[in-house]
Amino acid sequence: MPELPEVEVVRRGLAQWVAGREIASAEVLHPRAVRRHVPGAEEFAARLEGRVLLSAERRGKYLWLPLSGAEEALMAHLGMSGQLLVVDRDSPLEKHLRVRLAFADGGPELRFVDQRTFGHVMLTPMEGGVPAPISHIAPDPFEEAFDDDRFAAALRRKRTEVKRALLDQTLISGVGNIYADEALWLARLHWAHPTQSLTRPKIAELLAAVREVMSAALHQGGTSFDSLYVNVNGESGYFERSLEAYGRRDLPCSRCGSAIVRDAFMNRSSFSCPTCQRRPRRPATASRRAT
Repeated sequence: MPELPEVEVVRRGLAQWVAGREIASAEVLHPRAVRRHVPGAEEFAARLEGRVLLSAERRGKYLWLPLSGAEEALMAHLGMSGQLLVVDRDSPLEKHLRVRLAFADGGPELRFVDQRTFGHVMLTPMEGGVPAPISHIAPDPFEEAFDDDRFAAALRRKRTEVKRALLDQTLISGVGNIYADEALWLARLHWAHPTQSLTRPKIAELLAAVREVMSAALHQGGTSFDSLYVNVNGESGYFERSLEAYGRRDLPCSRCGSAIVRDAFMNRSSFSCPTCQRRPRRPATASRRAT
């Protein structure tokens, strides 16, 4: 699933190609794509006509385009395979096209393509500067609103495994499985390290690692393991070539040469170096460990 760097790449493309443009028409080709817009597909399309997309914004893994005329936005979550593409209006329709927006200037369209239909778009009111459905999630580590000291205090109160805390979007948004593993490798922390035993200097080091890893990924267009994640021009990112831990089972650690190991984690995988990232002797809590 796209994480913060991949979503930010898409946001930048939207800011460049669709912000400031008036919507001439909207068409929903698959109702599941707007399933969270309760009034339905027809109302969704009708409310977009004549509106201007004012800008392109993001928090964590969510994108939104504020609209003219009211305090609301067009919000998108890409899910596993969602793509927001800017394509010439005469281009052939994509096989998994779900929603298309045409613009009054006659220029390229904005199309939402989603093979697995886990993603969605919706119209939503704003609340506290963000779309109402995501007002509960925490700022991401690149926002001015993110408070490092508050994060450190909340992290120590969690009494859980550090990776589980990094994936908690109410604590810090935008970090997913890939970049959690990469940041933990960089900070030399095992994914099961208990949060309550982390010192403030180590938490600062971990935050720095999160920002460094995701900044590097953003510079390289994100991580693309297949053709499902692309930017608005249909291009894949290439940070996969720079991964140090994630997906590198049995390959040598670039620091010490030990073989990277894979552990089962929350119905997914966690990758780490058994030498650089020592497994803690003291687990987080019994309840967390059993989950």
